[in-house]
This record gives sequence, structure tokens and C-alpha cells, in this order.
Amino acid sequence: MCTLLALSLRASSLAVASVALFFSAAPYAHINLQTKEAPVGSSYKAVFTVPHGCKGAATVKIRVKVPEGVIGVKPQPKVGWTLETVKGDYAQSHELYGRHVDSGVQEVVWSGGPLLDEHYDEFVLVGYLSDKLAPDTTLYFPVVQACEEGEAHWTEVPAPGHPGTSHDHSASPAPALKLTTKP
Repeated sequence: MCTLLALSLRASSLAVASVALFFSAAPYAHINLQTKEAPVGSSYKAVFTVPHGCKGAATVKIRVKVPEGVIGVKPQPKVGWTLETVKGDYAQSHELYGRHVDSGVQEVVWSGGPLLDEHYDEFVLVGYLSDKLAPDTTLYFPVVQACEEGEAHWTEVPAPGHPGTSHDHSASPAPALKLTTKP
């Protein structure tokens, strides 16, 4: 009787673990930000998680569009990857460490690799979340993932004025950062 009860409990535990694994893996189906909230007026380390390639093909390029208000961006180089930044003028002037800045990095591109479909990696940049950004809003970092065969566009953002809930269920959502008030 004890053996039967133990087997039943073990089967139940495996079923619960399988369901938990299924639901915890769902957010890793897309490129995401590791830290999903940060206060305005602070430094931010954006870690983009890349959990797979494009329909089995290896990833060879990650292109991240930096949203307006994220300033002073510095990407982290990766061994085996070439790093490129695209610079341009900001829509408005910002203050960064006591000085005015009018331009900076607007896109970051890592190319090379390859990052095989069965492997996982992270791509990192640091920047400053301008005081001009509004708390209780969301910033989106559109990403294009190029592979040896095909591309994946993680670029969908909710329409202005609509809640982010539709974004959460999008087939190709842009990585999102919820802005909070400065402590």
C-alpha cells in the first residue's frame, strides 16, 4: 500500500513539474529582456536573452533599436561577434552626468557567431533612462534576429493608448521595459 501511494505521489509530482516547465518555458520562446522594470533617471543594464534560432537555423545577427530616452548607450562586445553601433540625433536634448547630450547610439548590431538553435546566449548593453521619460509607461526595444536561413522580427508593440496585455500575447513582441518612479 505504501509503495502504491509513493508511486502515485511521484506521478503527481512529475505531472506538476511538467506543467510548470511548460508554462515557465513559454516566456523564453521570444527574445526578452532579463530585467523587465527599472526606474527613470537611473542606469539600466539591458540583457537580451536569445533562446533559439529561426526555425532551427543558427542566429548570425542581432539588431536592437534603442528607444528614445535611453541615452549614453554602451554595448558589450562578444567574442566571435562583430559589434556595430548606429548613431544619430535624439528627438530632444537630455542631461547625462551633468552635461547636455543631443545624440548617441540608436541601434546596436552584433553579427557573427553563429549561435546554434540548440544553444542560448545573452546580448548586453548599458544605458541611462532619461529623467524625461514618464514613469508607469513601457519602453520597447524592437529586435531583428537574422539567421543562416530567415529572420525573426521581435518588433510588435501595442498601438498607442492600448494596454500592454495584447502585446503579451503577440506572436512577435518587442522586448518591453516597464518604467517606474525614481526612488
